[in-house]
Amino acid sequence: MQLNALPKSPTRPLTLPLAGRPHPFRRFSRRLIPLLSLGLLLLGWQVVTMLELYPAFIIPSPAAVLEKAIEVTGDGRLWLHASTTLAAVLSGLAVGVLAALALGYAIAKSVLLETVLSPVIVALQSTPVVAYAPLLIIWFGSGLTSKIVTGALIVFFPMLINTVVGIRGVPSDLRDLLRSMEATRWQTFVKLEVPAAMPVLLSGLKISATLAVIGAVVGEFVSANAGLGFLINLARSQYDTPLVIVAVLTLTVMARLLYGTATWFERRALAWRARGR
Repeated sequence: MQLNALPKSPTRPLTLPLAGRPHPFRRFSRRLIPLLSLGLLLLGWQVVTMLELYPAFIIPSPAAVLEKAIEVTGDGRLWLHASTTLAAVLSGLAVGVLAALALGYAIAKSVLLETVLSPVIVALQSTPVVAYAPLLIIWFGSGLTSKIVTGALIVFFPMLINTVVGIRGVPSDLRDLLRSMEATRWQTFVKLEVPAAMPVLLSGLKISATLAVIGAVVGEFVSANAGLGFLINLARSQYDTPLVIVAVLTLTVMARLLYGTATWFERRALAWRARGR
């Protein structure tokens, strides 16, 4: 049989599904499921308050919390305390991340420095920040500085570990390639080490963004005259449970926004990896 005698099938362009692009329904479900979970939580909360299983000062109703949120937002108290905490969070995050990047890079390059500093760093990290927060208040006062130091300390260790892992994870063959091309240390740092370690560094930044909130609030719990931690302590002493919940929810939103900002920055900084695939 000759090949020309075979029936010809109509030629159609070969179309393959695009990798990395989820189905629209899947994207929609990813956004809908968290909202459904939140709705179920609020529904269960409302049912518990309607059944009066606990007194109102222990578990207030969602309406009471919303009323309190409107009250403290309208009189400016929530904005005052939230802005105070946010200033401490951002300052502590910046100080802790920058210090961790500098020291982590030095440790990644020097085994001797790692041997000398590792016991001290591990000892500080293994001690809960609540334990030495009073010392920080004594040394740096009850103002903003002690909260910045507390936040920086709690941020420092995870960012330090990610920096060391990221720098040491740079492929050795790429280092040899740049060395054969007589690249300077600065060129190696900018062209190889920073891009190669960026995914690990940005993962550490996302973790640090939420930990900075914890550090600032711990400092405010110990000693402060403003901030969301101070507001929680004040409301707790007055048995104002709706105000406690409002302050806690504000901290949750703050941490989520910081995490979302770090995630957005990660997508923008690593966009070149998606284009290269």
